[in-house]
Amino acid sequence: MRASRLVTLLLLLQNRGRMTARQLAEELEVSVRTVYRDVEALGAAGVPLYGAAGHAGGYRLVDGYRTRLTGLTAPEAEAAFLAALPGAAADLGLGEALATAQLKWRAALPTELREHAGRIQERFLLDAPGWYGDGDRTPHLAAVAAAVWARRAVVLRYRRWRAPEEIERRVEPYGLVLKAGRWYLVADGPSGIRTYRIDQIIELRPLQEEFTVPDDFDLAAHWQDHVAGFRARLHTGEALVRLTPRGAHRLGVAPVGDGWTQTRVPIESIDHAHGEFLRLGADIEVLAPAELRDRIAETARTLAARYEE
Repeated sequence: MRASRLVTLLLLLQNRGRMTARQLAEELEVSVRTVYRDVEALGAAGVPLYGAAGHAGGYRLVDGYRTRLTGLTAPEAEAAFLAALPGAAADLGLGEALATAQLKWRAALPTELREHAGRIQERFLLDAPGWYGDGDRTPHLAAVAAAVWARRAVVLRYRRWRAPEEIERRVEPYGLVLKAGRWYLVADGPSGIRTYRIDQIIELRPLQEEFTVPDDFDLAAHWQDHVAGFRARLHTGEALVRLTPRGAHRLGVAPVGDGWTQTRVPIESIDHAHGEFLRLGADIEVLAPAELRDRIAETARTLAARYEE
């Protein structure tokens, strides 16, 4: 465990520059006293690092020092190649760079790990878009990515679902998110931090104005909160239903025995649930709310009469 922690500490200093003992302790999830001992161990092993006291102090490596680690495990090498999304990299204009980087990385790996990484690429493929779509047309994605990287503001002309359907606003692009084959921009604007679908951007005008992202902003945490809020707003009601084993499986409900399963499921609205439940055909019976049950019964009567004709 300690050897792994020493390597992690070394890489943290190599990649981030100066770090205080407390910062290192938080990253490594150890005490500050343990960090002091680890730093002494690295120094005794010949790693050229030094510490400075005071407000601007901390530990750092001597300028120009870089370690070459060949201690990657097979699962780590496999995961690194599996994590690369060629489609996403190509969307961002980085497809060629990704391919080149993988070639360099593969060449630097020991023979055994190189074979492991090669098998991953031969046997696993990550395809982000859903079945019934090829992803979105995103002609402005590269420009948005450039603005995110350079921390420069942009002016968007954007299409949205509510009136006015077209808006124009100046925003500060904080980050990009790829969700189920669709790209989203998280940006700060007149109404605070908002999420924009890249394929709904009609026009984009980059500005020369630079901005600073708040220190307490975390893209992953923000997106997680956004998704949780979206789901909470989406499912504002519930329905009481009976499901056959097949219906329970299709709806993602754990069946009870081999017969009908009665359960409550969240619904977005009567209209939305009406369409979704009709897809299950005879594998579902809606018990409540009464309005939804009546709507589905009326649709079933209409369909029966139509097919009898």
